[in-house]
Amino acid sequence: MDVTEVKVKLVEANRDRLKAYCTMTLDGEFVVRDLKLIEGTNGLFVAMPSRKLADRCPSCGGKNHLRSRYCNNCGAKLDEARGGTDRDGRPKLHADVAHPINSTCRERIQKAIEAAYHREVERAKQPGYRPVDLDEPDDAEYDSRSDGGSSASAEASSGSDTGDAAVDTGDKGGDSRGETKQTFGEGIL
Repeated sequence: MDVTEVKVKLVEANRDRLKAYCTMTLDGEFVVRDLKLIEGTNGLFVAMPSRKLADRCPSCGGKNHLRSRYCNNCGAKLDEARGGTDRDGRPKLHADVAHPINSTCRERIQKAIEAAYHREVERAKQPGYRPVDLDEPDDAEYDSRSDGGSSASAEASSGSDTGDAAVDTGDKGGDSRGETKQTFGEGIL
């Protein structure tokens, strides 16, 4: 796995520890958004995208954030000691949505994002600097692929062997029994 692109959006200088929001592309095919570059006690570190943890009200079953003192649904008082703790005994309020499995992968991501951050800091010093827009589409071809276009067919016929077992060519033909093939991601958009 290679980090093939990193986009960095610097934050205002008055924000204490948060230095930038980032988006990274892996192998030119998979995007991870909402990474944060934070100044820690030992230097910069990358915080992976995360979500707030929640639990259910014992009275009505309504979903509540772990810091909630009362149920958002029925108003019942909630036990403040609910939820788990991290290694340091602090309440665990967030869980990573995506994260590296081993330290080698984490270091590779960390180095790529730090390098992109330093390049963006230098770019920001130039006259006429325009910050990166992390909300713009990652790929100009994305729209043409999402409507069932023939982008995959062109890739399949290009002769490049990616090692994939199968390539979705957009063909929804049937097999020998007349059944329709189901492809991964079909009907998502």
